Amino acid sequence: MALRLRETINAYKARDPAARSSLEIFLLYQGVHATIYHRFAHWLYNHKCLFLARLVSQWSRHFTGIEIHPGAKIGRRFVIDHGMGIVIGETAEIGDDVLLYQGVTLGGTGKDRGKRHPTIGNNVMVGCGAKVLGPFTVGDNARIAANAVVLTEIPPNSTAVGVPAKVVRVAGEKVDYTSNIDQIHITDPVAQRLDALEAKIAELTTLLEERDNHETV
Repeated sequence: MALRLRETINAYKARDPAARSSLEIFLLYQGVHATIYHRFAHWLYNHKCLFLARLVSQWSRHFTGIEIHPGAKIGRRFVIDHGMGIVIGETAEIGDDVLLYQGVTLGGTGKDRGKRHPTIGNNVMVGCGAKVLGPFTVGDNARIAANAVVLTEIPPNSTAVGVPAKVVRVAGEKVDYTSNIDQIHITDPVAQRLDALEAKIAELTTLLEERDNHETV
């Protein structure tokens, strides 16, 4: 526990140029307090003390302005910068070295069951006001711009912006939306099948027209 706390404080010092000392971070940064409360609440949650887990998380929400469900899984060196208004859902999973700014929501869409919230990879940055909604993955080293609304998977090493969010860079290279680039590396089997059926219908239509023309001649 002490090692993880030291790692967290060092992560804040590395990421926040306004941080002046470890003591200041420990005493005054609500993101650190929210993470400490969450570690305890998550331990209670895993040991089936669900009421106590929610009690701790709700106290943390009241004290810090950051709402993290005790069921959420959070990795090491997690940094919350200006954390007011952050919401992290029950089935959210967050990797190591993740940075969240104020107003971020890692939530659900209301239509899913079971795994309802996103999985955030390692070394991901989510800008202020961004909403990541649904049970998909945001890949390692991804960047989510401020106020983006992310509804689909984001590949590793990419940057997503807008409402709904679109990938604009992958591995530092701009994405050309006039080409047939698969932004999230996921094919749609239904669309592929419909395309194949349309092609077959067009082929059969051409054959029928050629036969009719031949018979007329």
